This record gives sequence, C-alpha cells and structure tokens, in this order.
Amino acid sequence: YATLGGVCLNVGCIPSKALLHAARVIADAEEMGHFGVAFGKPATDLDKLRAWKESVVAKLTKGLAGLAKARKVTVVEGSAKFASPQTLEVHTKDGRKVVSFDNCIIAAGSQSSRIPGLPYDDPRLMDSTGALELKDVPKRMLIIGGGIIGLEMATVYDALGSKVSVVEFMDRLIPGADPDIVKPLARRIEKRYEKIMLKTKVARIEALPQGLRAHFEAADGAAGPAPETYDRVLLAVGRRPNGANIDADKAGVAVNERGWIPVDRQMRTNVPHIFAIGDIVGEPMLAHKAVHEGHVAAEAAAGHKAFFDASVIPSVAYTDPEIAWVGITEDEARKQGRAVGKAKFPWTASGRAIANGRDEGFTKIIVDEETHRVIGG
Repeated sequence: YATLGGVCLNVGCIPSKALLHAARVIADAEEMGHFGVAFGKPATDLDKLRAWKESVVAKLTKGLAGLAKARKVTVVEGSAKFASPQTLEVHTKDGRKVVSFDNCIIAAGSQSSRIPGLPYDDPRLMDSTGALELKDVPKRMLIIGGGIIGLEMATVYDALGSKVSVVEFMDRLIPGADPDIVKPLARRIEKRYEKIMLKTKVARIEALPQGLRAHFEAADGAAGPAPETYDRVLLAVGRRPNGANIDADKAGVAVNERGWIPVDRQMRTNVPHIFAIGDIVGEPMLAHKAVHEGHVAAEAAAGHKAFFDASVIPSVAYTDPEIAWVGITEDEARKQGRAVGKAKFPWTASGRAIANGRDEGFTKIIVDEETHRVIGG
C-alpha cells in the first residue's frame, strides 16, 4: 500500500473511531431532548464526514512517514514474498526487486474472513474496509457477525439513520466478553435495531436488483427466520492471518494450518533471525499488542534480552455504550476451575453517570479467592 500504518491506521481502528465520534455526537443530541435541550434532526453531509475521517487518517500516516524518514528507514512499496531465508522478492510498480536482510520481522497482519458461497462480486456486500468508505447510508443493513467489528459499524450506521439488523452464530453478542458486561449494550440496541438474531447463520444470499436477499438458518441446522432483503450487507465474522500468503516455506518459517506463525517469547519464529509480530502470530488481534511485540522483536534482533511477558492485555469495544475488560473473565476462570469472587459497583449509584443520563453500566472486579489478588476487571 502507498501508506504506512497497516489495517489499524488506514482501514481499521482509527477511521472507525472518527466515525464513532460522529455517531456519539448524534446520539448525545438526541438524548439531550429528554433533558430539555432540543436540537433539530441532524443533517449529515456524507462527503464532508468522509473527508474529515480521511484527514484524521492522513495526519497519522504522514506522521509515520515522517518518523520513518527521520530514522533513515527505506520504505519499499510492493507485494513481497520470501525467496530464501535471507531474501525477499518484491513486486513493485517499477518491476521485480530483491531485498536481502540479516534479520527480518514479519508484520503482514490479517484480512477479513469470508464465508464460502456469498456473492463477493456484488459491491453491496461489504467487509469492514468497504463499510468505512461510507459510500451511502443504506435504508436497511444486515451485519453478519455480532463481534466487536460488526457492532462498532452497527453503532455508526444506526446513528446515521440505517435500520440495522445483526445476525450472530453464537448465543450472545461479543462472545469473548462475560455475558453480564454485554447486557447493557444488548438492552440498548434491542430497542434501536430492527432485529438481533442469535444462534443464527446466513445460509445464502441472493443478489437481486432491489437488494441482497439473505436466507437464514438456525445454528443447529433447523429452519431460521424468514428471508429478508437488505440494501447492504456487512460481513464481519472475524479476521484470518496472512501467514499462508508470503511463501514463508521458502525461508523455512513454520506456518500452521490456519495461517498463524508460531513464535517464542522474543517473537522469534523457528528460524532464529526471522521474527513475527501482530495479527499474524495469534490472538488477541489488537494494535496495542502488536506495537509492544514490535518493540520486543526489534530489541531482540539488536541483541537485547527483551521478552514479551504481558500478564494482561486490555480489550475494548467502542460500541455505545462502550465495553472494556482486562485480565481473566469469569467464563475463563470457570473453565480453568479457579475459585473466584467478584465485586460489582452499579453506575446507578454514580453521580457522574446519572448526570450524564448513562447509568446503565457497572464496574466489576474479579478476585482469586485463594491469593486475594485482582485477576480481572
């Protein structure tokens, strides 16, 4: 790609946050009407909103380009694959180029997962990158996948005026989080969204002139809800690593059957001078984890005794309301057979939350009952 910054900066976290901020302002204006401060219905200029989102991305990617230049980093733009344990073959716009190295850090990331058999040649079927392009505000929109990416995009399009439906194969939204912390979000969006279909999958989609017609099936194979037609469908069923796309075998680097590259605590692959970081080495697929791994890999490559030893990695869904958690969840503790206690503070007792008209949340602390240590929150 022509810009540095990967998925997060260009087509992920950062543009999402810009649009989510706009969505939050729209929702704030709507909610203030209940407290005696009324605004007119927001008029959305999609071209201006899109330009503002792109300016946020441009400012940060230009900053990265400046940092690279100041540190005398040579940037080669093109599609690269390993040719040997010491060389890469890069297909650039000026032709084939060979880059040799003493050490290498693989940071080739991930891409949106796909469900077989959907009409991917139809532009009305989008992935998260397409959703962030904000080409229009569809009247009816289906989001396949009730995880963080799908629900963040649902937050944006709902605020902009789409009738949103969500379909999720599991029995709850954001399956990686404890069910109780997702409840405040589930309660709010059940009232706002057209439909939330749990334990359901999309069996097929027909591309019709009037829209995309989705046929549903229950997760257990039984009949699902009746088919519905949507103006746009967003596929947000997770991401898959790009380990299989870089000819890693030519460098002798091991890649497992799912496309992950196994690494040790110094981020080394099975080939000692080749390291790997970020989405391509495993869950959680989070930019702040990748940045920390990048520091460790660079230091280890330079001969320092650096190790990735993060005891906890925070996660957050920038939905409305937001959900954040860190450490072990109650679900995980139970699976491990650990004895845990918990303390909950409801925000119905928080003056600030009540004054903001957003008292539906709570804070939860999870404690190991044997050591009395806080292990999650």
